[in-house]
Amino acid sequence: AIDNSEKDQLLQGRDILRQRKTTKESLAESASNITESLMGISRMMSQQVQQSEETVQTLANSSRTILEANEEFKSMSGTIQLGRKLITKYNRRELTDKLLIFLALALFLATVLYILKKRLFPFL
Repeated sequence: AIDNSEKDQLLQGRDILRQRKTTKESLAESASNITESLMGISRMMSQQVQQSEETVQTLANSSRTILEANEEFKSMSGTIQLGRKLITKYNRRELTDKLLIFLALALFLATVLYILKKRLFPFL
């Protein structure tokens, strides 16, 4: 009975060593898998950071373009307002010119009628 119990204890010790060895191997494999996963995550994060930098650069370029377009719009707005003032002034002068031409034509016709009246009908 002692021999069997000693034999069982020795076999159990060997089994425990095998389990420990298997556990250490599985832990090493698990650690390796975790390390690979972390490296993959690190690469993905690096790619995302790169993409974010490109996006920020694109946004900066877009903002600069919008600011330039806004400045161009402001300068064009001033030009358009000046053009509007000039067109309004031109329209007023055109109306004044038409009125003066009408008055000059009326004066001319009145003068012609006066001359005709004096020559054709001197007694009136």
